[in-house]
Amino acid sequence: MAAGLFAWRCDSVASPDRSGAARLVARPTMTTGTLQAGERRLGGASSRGALLFVPPSAAQKKTVPLMVMLHGAGGGAEEMRFTFTEAERIGAVVLAPESRAETWDVIMGAFGPDVAFINAALEETFDAVPVDSGRVAIGGFSDGASYALSLGLANGTLFTHVIAFSPGFNAAPAHEGTPRIFISHGTADGVLPIDRTSRRIVPQLRKDGYDVTYEEFEGPHAVPPAIAKRAFEWFS
Repeated sequence: MAAGLFAWRCDSVASPDRSGAARLVARPTMTTGTLQAGERRLGGASSRGALLFVPPSAAQKKTVPLMVMLHGAGGGAEEMRFTFTEAERIGAVVLAPESRAETWDVIMGAFGPDVAFINAALEETFDAVPVDSGRVAIGGFSDGASYALSLGLANGTLFTHVIAFSPGFNAAPAHEGTPRIFISHGTADGVLPIDRTSRRIVPQLRKDGYDVTYEEFEGPHAVPPAIAKRAFEWFS
């Protein structure tokens, strides 16, 4: 998994975009038909698209949980393959979109093209997958975790859960709804140091009234398998 190339920004996103550009309008629909297990690429001919994974354990369900999982800086959808095993265990579908540039737009300056692409990928997913509107999560690692927090809290009437593995900050321009939140962080993280990030983020979220499950572990900037398993079980 790629490290946070923009880790130096963890203290610098102090005045987030207030334009409302973080809003996602895609919503689950009453899709019917047979859901086929497997993987497929979304995004047409674009070199950076999205990976949609439907595990066999989800294919026979009438409605399924959906997890939107975001890669770290410099990464891509393949980085999120570590989530597929856990998704199989709980019968969830995974959508792994890719940032338009080397990392997510708000980390580069402002919400914009990545929000539009994620919205389009969600619309395509909702047209093909019978998603349970009561179980829609957004999560990620490193820069992807920061972006998941930012989009998840800004779109809390869409996302019921937010999973942030080693986030750097929350840049939601406004908070909407009350999604439940899972955050993990390594105490020896040298990329996004825990004292500057999660140990500040978690108390503020709890102060704001969010239900936050927080897991610290002895280790570096990573997602240990046990932490990934715990997060997916928490979501299920």
